[in-house]
Amino acid sequence: MKIEQIYTGCLAQGAYYIESEGEAVVIDPLREVEPYIQKAQKNGAQVKYVFETHFHADFVSGHIDLAQKTGATIVYGPSAKPSFDAHIATDGEVFTVGKISFTVLHTPGHTMESSCYLLRDEAGKDITLFSGDTLFIGDVGRPDLAQKAAHMTQEELAGILFDSLRNKIMPLADDIIVYPAHGAGSACGKNMSKETKDTLGNQKQTNYALRADMTREEFIKEVTDGLTPPPAYFPLNVQMNKEGYDSIDEVMQRGQQALAPEAFEAAANETGALVLDTRAAQDFAKGFIPNSINIGIDGSFAPWVGAMIPDIKQTILLVTEEGREEEVITRLARVGYDGTIGYLKGGFAAWQASGKETDTISSVSATEAARELAAGKATIVDVRKESEYQGEHVAGAVNLPLDYINEHMTELDPAQTYIIHCAGGYRSMVFASILKSRGFDNVVDVQGGFKAIKESGALPVTDAVPADTKA
Repeated sequence: MKIEQIYTGCLAQGAYYIESEGEAVVIDPLREVEPYIQKAQKNGAQVKYVFETHFHADFVSGHIDLAQKTGATIVYGPSAKPSFDAHIATDGEVFTVGKISFTVLHTPGHTMESSCYLLRDEAGKDITLFSGDTLFIGDVGRPDLAQKAAHMTQEELAGILFDSLRNKIMPLADDIIVYPAHGAGSACGKNMSKETKDTLGNQKQTNYALRADMTREEFIKEVTDGLTPPPAYFPLNVQMNKEGYDSIDEVMQRGQQALAPEAFEAAANETGALVLDTRAAQDFAKGFIPNSINIGIDGSFAPWVGAMIPDIKQTILLVTEEGREEEVITRLARVGYDGTIGYLKGGFAAWQASGKETDTISSVSATEAARELAAGKATIVDVRKESEYQGEHVAGAVNLPLDYINEHMTELDPAQTYIIHCAGGYRSMVFASILKSRGFDNVVDVQGGFKAIKESGALPVTDAVPADTKA
């Protein structure tokens, strides 16, 4: 028996490849399915099943493509109603793969079709629980995402999740290994550990949601407390996972059109495409195509794309570091942004060499930012999350979290100078580039973000507030 966790840091997502006696299962695959197919081919195995723990909201699964390319059967838990061929399992149904088996445990609450897959070895011993978004390491799945589909409140869904955990998961043996669908950084929970697996016994001891003496009412209160609005693209990804999507091969072929500057400019003008520049923040600041926005590929790229680009069907043209075009198109497709129609051949250097118009964003040190603020002609804007701001911030800074930039636009004056910072410089450049694209000419980025501000001592900072005492 072979169990492999395939963890993708950008999405904080765990997919799984399990193999026994020439048969294989893939659980919650990412959009690009060739790596799973290659694993099976290398080992002379056949992918028999694609197990889906639920209709994912934060990424588009590769279940449809994988099934079409391998002949595998897609399996969902009870109550799932996909628009494509799939086996809808009954609670307790057993699937045999080589000498091992998987038992479906219907665990509604995060979503109503949510299910876990309990792996038993050839002797019938419980070995591993693939828990999806029902149980994370240190947390459980948020119960607010499926409210509309389930026609229930988040409190009602939380109560159902409580029952699922108590009746289906907590009675299992302590030595079972829990493999969840996500880890720290995912928006599918609020308190996930950076660890990507653990024993169930340790989770019973350390996970707040599995306290043995916890009442149903206490669970509902704790699991719903502090939930922030989910990213806008979540319901659109659910729809794609449920109803289907273009093959990843078609998406890649469409996107990998190398366009010289003239053709790139013409495509932008004719289609109204968004020009997305995925270079590092400081490279972008030094020069970029006017009205393009920056979301760096070397960061939490896919989630920020989902948060910043409201229309999942948006047509996109790319400016990337040379050689990373395929990677960017793939990572966009992971969260359902299939509208890439080409990239700038030769990158930004080719645009510069063509003599076409460019733009810049002023990016200054913390000391230089302090001088500008001392002159009294600028406002410092902290674009970190509210919890980060509450913990510690520059005295007098205005908190406008990047997540909600569209809601903040009416609060900003295009004639005003804004000095923008985040924690380390990634989010602030996203924020600044969006302002620039909307006619804000006086935007200044702080290099190195809040970390650099603290280290420099150039600006007064409020006292730090411990995490467990933040309002």
